[in-house]
Amino acid sequence: FGRDSEAIWLSETACNDETLEVLIEEKIKYIILAPCQAQKVRKINHKKWEDVSNSNINPKVPYRCFSDARTDKFIDIFFYDGPLSKNIAFKDIAFDSLHLMEQIDNIASGYSKQDQLISIAVDGETFGHHKHFTERTIAYLFTELAPDRGYKIVNFGEYLSSHSPEYEVKIKNGKVGKGTSWSCHHGVDRWEKDCGCYTGGKDGWNQKWRKPLRKSLNRLNKKLAKVFEKQGSLYLKDVWKARNEYIDIILDPSEESKARFFYFNAKYYLNKEEVDKCIKLLEMQRYSMLMFTSCGWFFADISGIETVKILEYANRAVEIAKEFTDEPIERDLIRDLSKARSNIKKYKSDKEIYIKNVMKTKENT
Repeated sequence: FGRDSEAIWLSETACNDETLEVLIEEKIKYIILAPCQAQKVRKINHKKWEDVSNSNINPKVPYRCFSDARTDKFIDIFFYDGPLSKNIAFKDIAFDSLHLMEQIDNIASGYSKQDQLISIAVDGETFGHHKHFTERTIAYLFTELAPDRGYKIVNFGEYLSSHSPEYEVKIKNGKVGKGTSWSCHHGVDRWEKDCGCYTGGKDGWNQKWRKPLRKSLNRLNKKLAKVFEKQGSLYLKDVWKARNEYIDIILDPSEESKARFFYFNAKYYLNKEEVDKCIKLLEMQRYSMLMFTSCGWFFADISGIETVKILEYANRAVEIAKEFTDEPIERDLIRDLSKARSNIKKYKSDKEIYIKNVMKTKENT
């Protein structure tokens, strides 16, 4: 739309105080969180806090969260309606527009003189994928039922533009400050350890593979970062600033876009070979971030397509790194992956999955 986005959807709504500070630094205007992630609220400029840690926050209004580092800075937060969202995601009300409309009517308070925001948050693939044809349910509700009953369909940005928050909020910071999420009662353990949440696995399966896999990719990421810094600094003024601004080339890979990027980021006028090297290094960084894609850690076993996919990203980052260093990065990765044990006997560990499902698959294509 020719402008910077006002908001960001955090993966699994995972958030802590550190995340909020980064979002404020990046001038993100608002985010959406689960009601269970709120800790306490109070009227802005009032002293007394109200405990809402039992998911009892009012989701019909926006909240302001002030920076701990700079009290004049803030980000606004919307908390979606938990029960309604859960019913749409896991029950059958999404198949019937009238039934869903009645649920919304029950939530809306007829006694309130103020505008009320009724919002839900579910996986986008719920409509039409997990629940076939429910995209028609939503379309009919939005275009016919809701307007007929006096509801106005808005997005969060539009609502916030005319309803400045009257309350401030503090969120839960999670265990050891790592944060909370909408889909794991253990904070963010689902992405780094055997948290115990059911993910579709068979009896006797566990998720102990998560911790060594996370450690493996963390170690790989640090090694790739060193290669990037050492090689990239030969050509780029600030390698990490360039890494962040590389998104401009990803969104617009035209020669004009590349020229603009290197005009501002290169130490000097680069020839084609040097430009190609920089692009490869930046791609290595992109793949080193992609290998932490959320769904790769989420499910029952490391042999799933999601985890294999993040291993493919890791493999591509390693391939590029080999062009710039003689260090045994891939050998070390394979050794580390052997500690991540699969629940499926034929695979044994992530080492076998990486070799058979990633390396050999690429050799045969």
